[in-house]
Amino acid sequence: MASARLSRTPSSETNRKTWTWSAWIKRSAIGSATSSNGYTLWNCEGSSANDNFIFHITVNGGGSGGPTDSLALHTYGNDVFRTTPLLRDTNGWYHIVFALDTTQATATNRIKLYVNGELQSYSQESNFPSQNYNMGINRNALHCIGSHGTNANYYFDGQMAHVHFTDGTAYPASTFGETDATTGIWKPKVSPSVTYGTNGYFLKMDNSANMGLDSSGNSNNFTTSGTIIQTKDTPSNVFATLNPLASINDAPTFSNTNNTIVVQNASAFGAQSNLGMSKGKYYAEFKMTASSDNDMAVGVNSDTNAPRTDLGPGFGTHSTAYRETGTLAVNGSDDISYGNSYAVNDIVGIAIDLDNNKLYFSKNGTWQNSGVPTSGSTGTGARSITAADSTESGFYFFNAGSHSNSQGGTWQANFGNGYFGTSAVASAQSPDDGNGIFEYDVPAGYRALCTKSINAQEYS
Repeated sequence: MASARLSRTPSSETNRKTWTWSAWIKRSAIGSATSSNGYTLWNCEGSSANDNFIFHITVNGGGSGGPTDSLALHTYGNDVFRTTPLLRDTNGWYHIVFALDTTQATATNRIKLYVNGELQSYSQESNFPSQNYNMGINRNALHCIGSHGTNANYYFDGQMAHVHFTDGTAYPASTFGETDATTGIWKPKVSPSVTYGTNGYFLKMDNSANMGLDSSGNSNNFTTSGTIIQTKDTPSNVFATLNPLASINDAPTFSNTNNTIVVQNASAFGAQSNLGMSKGKYYAEFKMTASSDNDMAVGVNSDTNAPRTDLGPGFGTHSTAYRETGTLAVNGSDDISYGNSYAVNDIVGIAIDLDNNKLYFSKNGTWQNSGVPTSGSTGTGARSITAADSTESGFYFFNAGSHSNSQGGTWQANFGNGYFGTSAVASAQSPDDGNGIFEYDVPAGYRALCTKSINAQEYS
């Protein structure tokens, strides 16, 4: 949702003492933003400083000297509160519930914050609401989701799903989520039993043509500004992205919900997927959209030391990469004869068969070295790989980057979300289990790297 937002101005002011806001969010960037006001989740513009309302994830303590990456409510004057636990995971979804009831006599009962179903501790700041205080939200003023109302730089960088607002009732997190009896994971209630009230809404974000559509029955629809992309990644099925937490030293620049990286300067590695594979068959696509040195590479690795500037794809133990020149780099040995070279805007497909320890690469849908990913143990045209080493990570990861320590380029990954950058794939091919969308045909039996497919292949 970077540089984009949903906005609405209610026709009337209703209950400003009691309400609930619930949303599932997945962060992309952490620790820095375009301003000290951080990453805005929810904002209401006011006629005065006391009426301005910014619910956000902090950068530099939200300008109040507190910790970075905490949840905070901010007015133009001061923070109202900051949570003690921090939100620094870019790999999974968080369920955030903010329940207000200023009619309560006890201060800590007036604001309740939940993350993934658990009530959070927080610091009470100077502007903490007194009893029966009219909080600066639910007014007939501009309301924004994902961005500040007057400054689009204060945007939320990431994904959102199932955004609820209830006008007049404070609900606990258990109203909107529950623990899965099998996995023990906190998951959404897709149709929670709530009273939305006059200004309430439910944004499922399941209509790609109208991401601001209200499903509460109130028709309190939001207007979309900027580019908001509907992805396959949801709290119920998390798709892999490239992992900013695994890139150290001269890390690449991440964007598009961590599915695009720009590798430059001394960033010779690039990035690897945040989900790993230990058995089963998986497929992913990478589009190279820029190259300055003819030295870009994409592949797989199981070396826990691989996210370093001196170990590009294909270097380090248990690492194999298909280079821009058409050769392979394998465990540090470079320029192994393999297939055709590729260039800007070509798409490299990777099929990894961990049941037979075989690896295949394609260029624009054509399998290189006459590879047949469905050939099983025969491994026609495959590059044989060792099993993931339990003394290392025990998993293989997709990775992309450059071998140069001075030049680089841009990779756009599609792990099944159906996009390269902000552009949807043209042909929309899916694995035979239906999870994921790709540009080219997915070999039979191969899956997108997502939690549903991992569970089916590795833990069934």
